[in-house]
Amino acid sequence: SADSSSATKGESVADTIRVISCYADICAMRHPKEGAPLVAATHSGIPVINAGDGGHQHPTQTLTDLLSIRSLKGRLHDLTIGLCGDLKFGRTVHSLINALVRYENIKFVLISPPELRVPEYIREDVLKANNIEFVEMDSLDEAMPSLDILYMTRVQKERFFNEEDYIRLKDCYILDKDKMKLAKEDMYVLHPLPRVNEISVEVDNDPRAAYFKQAQYGVYVRMALIMTLLEVEKPC
Repeated sequence: SADSSSATKGESVADTIRVISCYADICAMRHPKEGAPLVAATHSGIPVINAGDGGHQHPTQTLTDLLSIRSLKGRLHDLTIGLCGDLKFGRTVHSLINALVRYENIKFVLISPPELRVPEYIREDVLKANNIEFVEMDSLDEAMPSLDILYMTRVQKERFFNEEDYIRLKDCYILDKDKMKLAKEDMYVLHPLPRVNEISVEVDNDPRAAYFKQAQYGVYVRMALIMTLLEVEKPC
C-alpha cells in the first residue's frame, strides 16, 4: 500500500522509477503531485503512463472520453460540450479541453460555481489562445438545451483544504430526470467516475446515460495504449 511504500520513507520519484524499471516493462503512475509522471519519464528506462497527476492532467481518461464521444456522436467536431462541476481541480476536465481544442467548431459551456471555475491557464493559454468559443455559467438548467455532450464531474473532497467549503459546494449540481427533460434527445451524459450524488441513480436507465459504457471504452483504450508502448502488433 501507499502507506508502506518507499515514497513514504523519503524516496524520490526519480529513484522510485529507476527501481521499477528493473522490475517491469511499463509503469502506469498516479501521483498526488502535479508533474510527477513527467519527472518519472525523464529518469525511466521503461514507458511511463500518466494515470493522473494531482489536479493537473489525466491523459488516458481523455483518450477514453474521445473514443466515447466519437462512438456516440460519430464525430469530434461541430459539438457543444458542457463541462459541469469541479472545473478548477478536475484533471479530467483540463485534459479533455486540451484535446478537444484541436477539432473544428468546438464550443464549451463551463458550468460551475465561481469558486470552482477553470484555472486561469486553461482559460488564457488553451481556450483563448486557440480562439475557442466558451461561456462560463452557474446554471445547469440554462445550459442543458444547447448541449451535445454533458460531462459531469464530482466535487472532489480530497482537493479541499477547508471541509466547510466542500460541504457548501458538494451538492451544487445534481443531474436528475427533470433536468434530463431539458436536454436534446441525442445529448449524451459522460462522467469519469466515481460519482457521489451528482448524477441521480434515476438517470442510469435513460438511454442517454453513457458513463458506464464510457468506462468500458476505457478498458479498450488502455489495452491499445499498453500494446502500442510495448510494440505489440497483435495480441497472442
